Amino acid sequence: MQGTIDGFHYGLVTPVAGYIMACLGAALGLRCTVRSLRTDRSWKPGWLALGAASIGCGIWTMHFIAMLGFQVQQVSISYDAPLTILSLVVAVVVVAVGVFMVGYRGTAPAVLLSAGVLTGLGVAAMHYLGMAAMRIDGQVEYDPLVVALSVVIAIGAATAALWAAVSIRGFLASLGASVVMGVAVTGMHYTGMAAVSVRVDEIAGPRSVGGSPAVEMLPMLIGPLSFLIIAGVVVMFDPMLIMGDDEPAARTRAGRPAAAHAAESRPRVPSRTPFFDERSDGARQENTTDLTFSRSVP
Repeated sequence: MQGTIDGFHYGLVTPVAGYIMACLGAALGLRCTVRSLRTDRSWKPGWLALGAASIGCGIWTMHFIAMLGFQVQQVSISYDAPLTILSLVVAVVVVAVGVFMVGYRGTAPAVLLSAGVLTGLGVAAMHYLGMAAMRIDGQVEYDPLVVALSVVIAIGAATAALWAAVSIRGFLASLGASVVMGVAVTGMHYTGMAAVSVRVDEIAGPRSVGGSPAVEMLPMLIGPLSFLIIAGVVVMFDPMLIMGDDEPAARTRAGRPAAAHAAESRPRVPSRTPFFDERSDGARQENTTDLTFSRSVP
């Protein structure tokens, strides 16, 4: 028989909490990537790795917090721990591949498109691998068209995230971008969940009714949540963020290099009198400017 799905068992608590975690992971990832553009080359891989892990953990945490609200009324749900952890590894690895690609090769269209497609497919794989980890007395079925739409959204979200990671500079701009990225990630998740239907086995016993996955999932969420908190502490105590100096050294204002503006901001020194030139040999000679005086001849 067809199972009765409740995707919002706890109301808005799980989608809002999941969205916040997606935004947090995106914000930390953006700030870490900006740091990689300002730091010494020996530190660049570390900042990129921290940013990729933050985005990956944010996406994964958003998915499974949202799944806490997913219920099938006729049966209980549990999760296979190894597959669940594997989905976390997939999320971090595929995001890292995309971040390192754009971090070292820039956002040229071919590079950005390749990295976005690869990362988006990886994020979608994480989502459906997490769904495969679900253990239920029945069969989970998917609407292929809605699944395809969720993959397209994942690719679009991943491409936008990678572009923002190396293109958006200011702190407030990064926060705004993370809010948009959180919407995209959450939208991808719930689009994928809209494709789900469950056919419950007729032999499912009464003991299966009313179960909740929260007891199993919360311990697995502790690790990624702790990592995001630690990453947040690292970013917040970074000296450049505290001083507000989070712009690249080569930034431009009105299309000109920062060095030109620094030169313009120096105090102007009054120029020498125009009637004399300094020569390389140190001699001072009168300027060639002719001063003509007319005298009347008696």
